[in-house]
Amino acid sequence: MHPGTPNSTHRTCLVPPQRLFLEGMRTVDVSLGPRSYPIFIGTKLLPSLGRHCAKLGLGRRCAVISDSNVARRYAKTALASLRAAGFEPVLITVPAGEKSKNLQTVLRCCGQLARHRLERNSFIVALGGGVVGDLAGFVAAAYLRGIAFVQVPTTLLAQVDSSVGGKVGVNLPAGKNLVGAFYQPRLVLCDLSALATLPARQLRAGLAEVIKYGIIRDAALFARLEKDLESLLALDPAALAGIVARCCEIKAGVVGQDERESGLRAILNFGHTIGHAIEAVSGYGKYLHGEAIAIGQVAAARLSVALSGLSAGEARRIETLLARAGLPVAIPLSARQQTRLLEAMRLDKKVSGGRTRFVLARRIGRVEAGYAAPPGLIAKVLRQAGRARHHPPHHGSR
Repeated sequence: MHPGTPNSTHRTCLVPPQRLFLEGMRTVDVSLGPRSYPIFIGTKLLPSLGRHCAKLGLGRRCAVISDSNVARRYAKTALASLRAAGFEPVLITVPAGEKSKNLQTVLRCCGQLARHRLERNSFIVALGGGVVGDLAGFVAAAYLRGIAFVQVPTTLLAQVDSSVGGKVGVNLPAGKNLVGAFYQPRLVLCDLSALATLPARQLRAGLAEVIKYGIIRDAALFARLEKDLESLLALDPAALAGIVARCCEIKAGVVGQDERESGLRAILNFGHTIGHAIEAVSGYGKYLHGEAIAIGQVAAARLSVALSGLSAGEARRIETLLARAGLPVAIPLSARQQTRLLEAMRLDKKVSGGRTRFVLARRIGRVEAGYAAPPGLIAKVLRQAGRARHHPPHHGSR
């Protein structure tokens, strides 16, 4: 069955956290019945891309979609690996950055796929960070009503979060990811070696999602991050492999139980309601996704203290860890910007009955979805954020 075909079968089968490396590689399975797929995690995996794709029984023609920065570093290796495995790949490059994640870029990519005569048994390789993965996945879901795709995430954020779970889509001026689909990849190849060339700002942005997994599902992971944060920032291979694998296990477990966000999967959005609004209001560029989500998580923690029983001490732990990771924990806002942010939140996908719904924490390691915060309390939290004098770091891209 095609990876995008609806099916009600959901089962959870996680690789145990203690699983050792097999030939330098860890494997986490995303168990979704006929749409199940593996996540491979290790170093120097990109040269094996073609070999892994050859096991999927796909057609010879394929396209590698990447951005201008990532393609410069890694497209040659990806294309050579695919050719060595008998495929006929073509490279499609889009401008780097969140502003490429739109319907105009989707149309341009689809046009190039048609010119290169990709067919229904052809496939797409998404080579890049979260923007490329979301964009290329949506192109795969739309072209010829759906062709296969493979995720090759090259940023920490994409490896632990956006490449897994099948959420694909693009932005509208009105809001983040408002056009998209649930469409699962055939495999995910996380080459940790790619993180060595990642700018420090991008690495820190990825840590926002790593920290989120500790908050929502694993208090021991959160404590481990408090202890080993410097090792992660120093790109210690053993620390990275364990953390990336654990985050993928958590997400695979959640997605395996709730593929289409009808319930449990909503917990993955902790901090995202305000974070996505920050991205939209700031024009998809001033803040990286992880930076906006870090601010959103601090705001969600403050709401949690008021509404869901999170202790003030644990809220401080959340803010402290995000700050230690070098992430912004607040955003300076004028009264007009606060109003715009509230308006953007009303366009969030989690709005129900006209009310913005939040994922809030009861304690570190346990969150619940569906909280409707009083408008006055949201405004108070935003005012707290507005008093900060923190600005995002200077841009760095790859």
